[in-house]
Amino acid sequence: MIDHARLMEYGLKKPGTILKYPFDPELPVLFVGDKMFALLGTHQGIPSVNLKCDPDNVWIVRQTYPTAVLPGYHMNKRHWNTVVLNGQLPDSEVLDMLEESYQLVYRKLTRAVKETINAG
Repeated sequence: MIDHARLMEYGLKKPGTILKYPFDPELPVLFVGDKMFALLGTHQGIPSVNLKCDPDNVWIVRQTYPTAVLPGYHMNKRHWNTVVLNGQLPDSEVLDMLEESYQLVYRKLTRAVKETINAG
């Protein structure tokens, strides 16, 4: 079952990704450029991750995994999901959602930020 450590390891391999703790020392957040794409926390005591998602498809995964994928906790519910890492969602699906979150956020970065990331 995927956990925070694996998600951070996978996420940090993405170009321009850094790990920060902007909200709490116990709440790691993955950023690309200056925008977050994965907030690692807990939901009712179970590890979870908030991930950006395509607003046109957000409901599909919520309906498919109603106890593992919830509207983003403390986030814009139309654009963010909270994924509870309880084993109900296959690891490959969680990693696909992390990839989608990264790509959605990366696309919105300014050209200058993208050039800096691509030059590094």
